[in-house]
Amino acid sequence: MYAEERQQEILRIARAQGRVEVAGLADELNVTTETIRRDLTMLERAGVLRRVHGGAIPVERIGFEPALATRDAVLIEEKERIAKVALAEVPDEGAIILDAGTTTARLAGLLPADRELTVVVNSPVIATTLGVRANLNVLLLGGRVRGKTLATVDDWSLRPLADLYVDVAFLGTNGISVERGLTTPDPAEAAVKRAMIRAARRTVLLADHTKLGNDYLARFGELADLDLLITDTVADNDLVGDLEAAGVRVTRA
Repeated sequence: MYAEERQQEILRIARAQGRVEVAGLADELNVTTETIRRDLTMLERAGVLRRVHGGAIPVERIGFEPALATRDAVLIEEKERIAKVALAEVPDEGAIILDAGTTTARLAGLLPADRELTVVVNSPVIATTLGVRANLNVLLLGGRVRGKTLATVDDWSLRPLADLYVDVAFLGTNGISVERGLTTPDPAEAAVKRAMIRAARRTVLLADHTKLGNDYLARFGELADLDLLITDTVADNDLVGDLEAAGVRVTRA
């Protein structure tokens, strides 16, 4: 494979996955890590990738948001492990918030049948999954349904959250970094996530390794808002260390 062909393949992977890692690309393309670093430098100079710790992201990522079905089809094992670890944070009784997302949806499917819980959701998909469960009292927040994520947003979601107070909010994110905190591409979703944090005694973030070190358009929380971050074992050690040094408690699944 010529250098130009390899660089085009790197760009394709980055746009499909939202991020590429040097070591993973070297294995996949059967070249050295030094070759991949040179390729990433060339792509950065061309203005199509931005170098980050351990890899790179497409420059359009700040405005890039894959659809729900696309996100649900990747990192399946990692998301399932994260959801299983998150289950330990679910109270024996009381109320929780489940944010719209592919990892929180997996947590929804794991909720035990022996606990009577009130579950507040802003996802019609998750509400449909949980609504048939006799032990659960499911409250679906209204509002506009975003096509990208199938999450309800805007005033009809925000008003009820202002009057609710739950034991734990389980949130997803598109990005988490020491510099910018918790971020997502859409300001309307950011507002709902921010309201969820305010409505909860504790906040648990479910984020696979591709979210760490990334920043998006709209910030919805600070690192200090988190009681726990659950990520996967592939997460970069330096990124995890930086988050822990900033005061975030991190558990790997």
